[in-house]
Amino acid sequence: MNTDRHTELANHAWSVADLLRGDYKQSDYGKVILPFTVLRRLECVLAPTREKVLETVEKYRDRDIDVDRFLRKASGHRFYNTTPLTLKSIAADSSHVARHLTEYIGGFSPNAYEVLERYDFAQQIKKLDSANLLYKVTSTFADLPLHPDAVDNHQMGYIFEELIRRFAEQSNETAGEHFTPREVIELMVNLLIAPDDDALSRQGVVRRVLDPACGTGGMLSAAYEHITRMNSGATVDVYGQELNPESWAICRSDLMIKDQDPDNIKFGNSFSDDGHEGDTFDYLLANPPFGVEWKKVKEDVEDNLDRLGENSRFWPALPRINDGSLLFLQHMLSKMKPAEQGGGRVAIVFNGSPLFTGAAGSGESQIRQYILENDWLEGIVALPDQLFYNTGISTYFWILSNRKSPDHRGKVVLLDARDQWQKMRKSLGDKRKHIDRDQIAEITRLYAEALDAAEDESHPQHAKVKIFDNDDFGYRRITVERPLKLRFEISEDTLAALREAKPVQKLDAPERFVKTLRPLLGRTWWKKDHAVREMRETVTGAGLTWPTGAPFAKVLRDAVGVRDPEGEVQIVKGQAEPDTELRDYENVPLDEDVEEYLKREVLPHVPDAWIDHSKTKIGYEIPFTRYFYVYEPPRPLAEIDAELKALEAEIQTLLGEVTTE
Repeated sequence: MNTDRHTELANHAWSVADLLRGDYKQSDYGKVILPFTVLRRLECVLAPTREKVLETVEKYRDRDIDVDRFLRKASGHRFYNTTPLTLKSIAADSSHVARHLTEYIGGFSPNAYEVLERYDFAQQIKKLDSANLLYKVTSTFADLPLHPDAVDNHQMGYIFEELIRRFAEQSNETAGEHFTPREVIELMVNLLIAPDDDALSRQGVVRRVLDPACGTGGMLSAAYEHITRMNSGATVDVYGQELNPESWAICRSDLMIKDQDPDNIKFGNSFSDDGHEGDTFDYLLANPPFGVEWKKVKEDVEDNLDRLGENSRFWPALPRINDGSLLFLQHMLSKMKPAEQGGGRVAIVFNGSPLFTGAAGSGESQIRQYILENDWLEGIVALPDQLFYNTGISTYFWILSNRKSPDHRGKVVLLDARDQWQKMRKSLGDKRKHIDRDQIAEITRLYAEALDAAEDESHPQHAKVKIFDNDDFGYRRITVERPLKLRFEISEDTLAALREAKPVQKLDAPERFVKTLRPLLGRTWWKKDHAVREMRETVTGAGLTWPTGAPFAKVLRDAVGVRDPEGEVQIVKGQAEPDTELRDYENVPLDEDVEEYLKREVLPHVPDAWIDHSKTKIGYEIPFTRYFYVYEPPRPLAEIDAELKALEAEIQTLLGEVTTE
């Protein structure tokens, strides 16, 4: 693709910013430029059949019938415009631009009008007209060459993405929330669909594809193109949902232009307003925003889980409120076509957080457990950093399926592709790297032959692939307890603690009670019974009553007891009382006996430890980087020393030259 060409066209559209400066905030430039670009593209697409549509309008003008299907047929598309107006003809009558432009937009079919309405186009026309800018803006876009013969849909996608990126920069938004780099999409689609290439080449193939965070529709377009490239006769229906109105409008208009059903692209939040409720799909893919909280839809999501239980999209648990990434995955998994109907496949882009965030028993851990125990996780591919426009962090593809091939069942592929990148000549936001076509092909090929590559040590990419059983990611989080050991002593701190304790303050003479114990200051006991007996005798000997009851006993022990490794083990109900300060936790692999683990790893160091089995929890995590960590020994000291001496000698030489001069 000619990148200079799409940049040139984007520059043409964005040149309107010079006209808007002063009357519009920089953050609002896109609210004018994006809808006018969409309008001009729709106009160029309809141009060849404009006369035929106008003839059809005249033919059925006085007939009391719904002419929508006749007008669609005449236009050759799913949309049309019933007016003879164009941007060029509107600009030619400079005194009536606002009226004619409003009439022109109103002449579009309802589905196209809805797209333009989402930009609040009518309001922008009024604002531009009042600022005496409408004629100039309209004239600029009337000359923008966006005819399909000159700019195909693929290139048009790049133009929209470039405009959105600039809009996001001006408005301080995140461009990556709207679209994903094309080479990342291509690789993702390959990993999602390539295993089905044989099945897709058959006659009569019908596939349904969903992106619940579709942005401008780049992923849907790539999936459509991949399948139709394999089989030009395949029927591919794409579906999506998008929360951002500008991105939604672009995606919807793109589908109209490609003669696909724009009604398949729903507007709204996928969590609180599922636009495809009850539908299932063959392929699902998404690049949801990273680390975005879902507080706004918290009540809807929790209600869905509480009300529907195991039938909820969000079963079995919810992630923490500050990151909704896993909610997208749960939503997508609920929409996989059932295995008995052919099954579905899912691909999603994540940062590292969903791999390991959340300890045993947390929502994230339960979600990972649910996925692995259902044998849905097929593989995870680690990507290079600095690959996305809005973040430089490392990212991962998760590939999931409820119809794994027999050799993949019960297994998970981990593929390290972090070194597969080329440096970009010019950075775009945080994107400084890209994956070229050869590397895309190499990663796709390696994923396909992952099982063989992992088993064959002579394979050139053997070190980049590892295969694990599902249970390998599970563990038991055990609670290791040690007994509370105390010695007992009277000190100034002890007396102060007793003075403040409520059970003591409730006594008839609290100050006298504490003062009575002062002669024992500095006294130490190694048995609690001995300490209590001597203190009681001291108090009663002074004519006071020794308090009884559990609250006082606890306060007394807490005040005079001091942790000591040589102290007395405290007993509660016949059992050693655990010391909360010495409590520890260990993660034990699922396939290992916890008592054997305790004997091997803990008891040699602390012989009095034991496991509180009532606190044991099951957890799942995928420590990807740990599996691929390669130890690099530090440089020998002699080598470092020699280098330092060489540097010292060089510095001395340079100083000598300065001194000589």
